[in-house]
Amino acid sequence: MRDLYKFLILVGSFICAYFIPFDHVNVQKATLEAFYMIQDYARKHVILCLVPAFFIAGAISVFVSQASVIKYLGPSANKIISYSVASVSGTILAVCSCTVLPLFAGIYRMGAGVGPASAFLYSGPAINILAIVLSAKILGWQMGVARAIGAILFAYIIGFLMAITFREEQKKNTFMVQPVTAEPNRKLYQDTIYMATMIGILVFANWGEPIENQGVWFTIYSLKWYITGILGLLFSYTIWRWFGGKPFPIIISIISVVIATLLFHRWPVIPFAVATGGLIWVTKVSSDETREWIDATWTYALMIAPLLMGGVLVAGFLLGMPGTDNGIIPSRYISALVGGNSLTANLIASIVGAFMYFATLTEVPILQGLLGSGMGKGPGLALLLSGPALSLPSMLVIRKIMGTKKALIFICYVIILSTIAGWIFGAIAG
Repeated sequence: MRDLYKFLILVGSFICAYFIPFDHVNVQKATLEAFYMIQDYARKHVILCLVPAFFIAGAISVFVSQASVIKYLGPSANKIISYSVASVSGTILAVCSCTVLPLFAGIYRMGAGVGPASAFLYSGPAINILAIVLSAKILGWQMGVARAIGAILFAYIIGFLMAITFREEQKKNTFMVQPVTAEPNRKLYQDTIYMATMIGILVFANWGEPIENQGVWFTIYSLKWYITGILGLLFSYTIWRWFGGKPFPIIISIISVVIATLLFHRWPVIPFAVATGGLIWVTKVSSDETREWIDATWTYALMIAPLLMGGVLVAGFLLGMPGTDNGIIPSRYISALVGGNSLTANLIASIVGAFMYFATLTEVPILQGLLGSGMGKGPGLALLLSGPALSLPSMLVIRKIMGTKKALIFICYVIILSTIAGWIFGAIAG
């Protein structure tokens, strides 16, 4: 079967190369737009978003107790607790649809039930507090409230629907997955601090700039790199004290980050990349545990990164960069299809949102432009509920992790629920 897939990919690539009219100006624009898209993705998301997410996913699979995952997120866990934990985790992380994938892969492969895992997969990018506040401020309080209510309800509903749909398989997995009962190497608070510092680095390194230069959000934004640096030092301490990290490479790595910060303080991504390189060095030369961690991280990177990059290229070719009209499918056609509040308009908005790639917070100004071009409020909400949670790149990875059947059903649930919610909101909002 794998050879058949490779053959089909080869044949498809040949057909595209043979028949695509690259001499046409629109195709040339769309092709260039695809590479602009992947460049933008590489600059803004790979080092600051995906790399920390890969390390967290590797840490989940190596250091988090399988018994704990099964206890709180497993098929037999208390439903209220498991879905609440999954949804709250997503709220805390506030990451994009691609960054959440390594984390989802980690908990899913550790034995989390398909329901709670699906709730986490949706809630991570969808229940973003800052994005919801921004939606209310720019698009109106009604849209902000509707997005908040819809996103929270969807996390629970989609999780329950996935659990019900695959309940027979879940029953089998309940008996197949046996929790590991080995004595832990560290105390609970030590593992908690270790995981919390990594999550904190991921969150604050990607803290977006708010529109107004005042208030709590802007204060956090102005201090984001100081907070990230402090968390990095605390993380280094946990590696040294609790994970057998060797002092020499840790000290050299910290010094290298300080020097990189002084030399390239206007480009924080450079010292962040130096810190990542130092962490790889430390984990490779320290204990068996840390080497196992970096190996797991590398496994997730190889599994997910190629699919994401390929998906970003295709999304850029089809729809272009967010806010541009250079994709092979012009945005004006999309705007024309999603006017009014018909079920068809809401369905189209949900499907388009599901296939587009939205970096965190970018969906708000994009939707503002679409609403100004004649998009209805109902389809606007439908796009807000499906867009951040899915994208073409994330779909490819979800299929790799969950399998084709589960991935298709998860995608369909998101699109259908977004369509219904948008239609109801459009009828109420007028």
